[in-house]
Amino acid sequence: KHQKYEIVNHKRKTLPRCKTMAAQPTSTSSSTFELCSQSLDSNLTAAERQDQILQCIANSLDDTKAGVDTFYLIYAASLVFYMQSGFAMLCAGSVRKKNLQNTMLKNLLDACGASLGFYTVGYAFAWGGSSSSSSNTEGSSTISFIGTENFFLMDVEQKAFWLFQFAFAATSATIVAGTLAERCQMLAYLLYSTALTAFIYPVIVHAIWSTNGFLSSFREEPLLGVGVVDFAGCLVVHTTGGLTAFIAAAVLGPRKGRFYYDGDGRRCATDFPGHSVALKVLGVLILWFGWYGFNTGSVYYITNKNQALLAQNAAVNTTLAAASGTISALLAKAWLAERETGEAIFSLTDALMGCLSGLVSITGGCAYMESWASIIVGFISGLLYLAGSRLMVRIGIDDAVDAISCHMIGGIWGSIAVGLFAAPTYLDASHVQAGSAGLFYSNGKLLASQLIGIVFVVGWVSVFMLPFFCILHYLGWLRADSLEEIVGLDVSYHGGIHRGDTDHNDSSHHDEERQYYERRELQRSKQRNKVRRRLLMMDLSISGRNAVTASHNNGDGGPRRYSGNSGSAGDEENIAESNGGDSRRRSSGYDSAEDDVSRDNISRRASAVDVYES
Repeated sequence: KHQKYEIVNHKRKTLPRCKTMAAQPTSTSSSTFELCSQSLDSNLTAAERQDQILQCIANSLDDTKAGVDTFYLIYAASLVFYMQSGFAMLCAGSVRKKNLQNTMLKNLLDACGASLGFYTVGYAFAWGGSSSSSSNTEGSSTISFIGTENFFLMDVEQKAFWLFQFAFAATSATIVAGTLAERCQMLAYLLYSTALTAFIYPVIVHAIWSTNGFLSSFREEPLLGVGVVDFAGCLVVHTTGGLTAFIAAAVLGPRKGRFYYDGDGRRCATDFPGHSVALKVLGVLILWFGWYGFNTGSVYYITNKNQALLAQNAAVNTTLAAASGTISALLAKAWLAERETGEAIFSLTDALMGCLSGLVSITGGCAYMESWASIIVGFISGLLYLAGSRLMVRIGIDDAVDAISCHMIGGIWGSIAVGLFAAPTYLDASHVQAGSAGLFYSNGKLLASQLIGIVFVVGWVSVFMLPFFCILHYLGWLRADSLEEIVGLDVSYHGGIHRGDTDHNDSSHHDEERQYYERRELQRSKQRNKVRRRLLMMDLSISGRNAVTASHNNGDGGPRRYSGNSGSAGDEENIAESNGGDSRRRSSGYDSAEDDVSRDNISRRASAVDVYES
């Protein structure tokens, strides 16, 4: 081994340099191998020298580590962005055919609005002036409520980190799309999506994840010595989006025919089943797949030993929590159905939403919990989903996809679960100060910090989003027209239902569509008749004054303008119902002996009406 090492060392020193090495400055002409060899102790054996040289070379590969970390972050961001497809499929399967295009377009606009809003000011408000690394344990002694740097990505070096955070912001915004489906105007949705991703969500990110946030666990002196711990956005992303959906649904109101009262005065819900269960299943499976990037990607850097440990633990706990939530929701719903109807019913929809609830609840502590704890968290989240879904019906909140029960209730429970089950082994491997753990391992400081964080998020979102949606509702920009809602938003906003997505034999919806167009044409006809009637009444008034003036000048009664009150009323009725110029002239009540001035007035007014109609 010693001879082989000397031969290799001699060849490395005598081989000619390649062109790229010769082009480098002379100050850096020494290779990494030579630099590492010069730093070794001469008393070492050949084997020890070889081991230390290899270790020295491995430690010098900083550029390679940066490239691997960047690729890992971009790949994780791609998985998170792919979750937009899952949300789109879930919403598409949960709505009726007549609103399919409208729902798909809103999901697409979520990503577009989030990218522009987060590029211009959102990223600066969230991360401006702070470190973006979760492995940064130094923290910061300064506290700021909102970021003030890096607008339009100026002076931002780690743009892959912006991409990852943009995908998170888009996820928070798209949660509301399913809740407001089938009755929200397009303008209101665009305004809401931009406001959330550009201001509301970034302030929460800065407070909890930034090194300068007053609730952040990355600070030198965090809140209660530990700060708010939210590994992948259980509180920051999902609770924010779910609470916004709850406020919007409360202001917007339920869909037409969704709720009714029985004989005892109790509120009951009419089931509005989506048009495709297969799309629901596809959407949930896509979301489950994307959640691995959502949770494991939150380590940001994979080359660090501790970060790799947290990433693999997050992946395992994500799987277990999703499976546990699915089973608990499925079995609990079957038990409830058996108690109420005498027959157990295994609901696919409830199983799917229980899976999502488990994924949401484990997001905050997926890297910090033991595997058995993740199963408990997911199991409880499935039960909370069922309870939350029934609670929404009882208080009259119409949620087309049950996003409020999954994201708001599941997000709050997940944040509390961190304060209960966070293990000291994994917390010590992260940025959290040593000695901090969940209530089952240590004191209750972490749980108290989590509760304070929940209060802050609920208060911040409510203070801004409640007036925001109330103003939109007052201006008439929030809810669609009643008939448009019945016929379907695809007809009023997108030119009709795509015939490839509906049954040609479905005559009931075609009748509703025909009624919508007939009503719209009737409204236009009434508006035209109103203008026509106003113009002709002005003519009658002018002609009457001319006739009175002429009778005074002649000294006699002159021709009478009207035949009586009943006649004038009948004339007015004929005018209101008239659609042609001939009937207008017949209903004017003029005699052939009237003066030319009155006839000219009528001619001009009739021409004006014809111009208006054209």
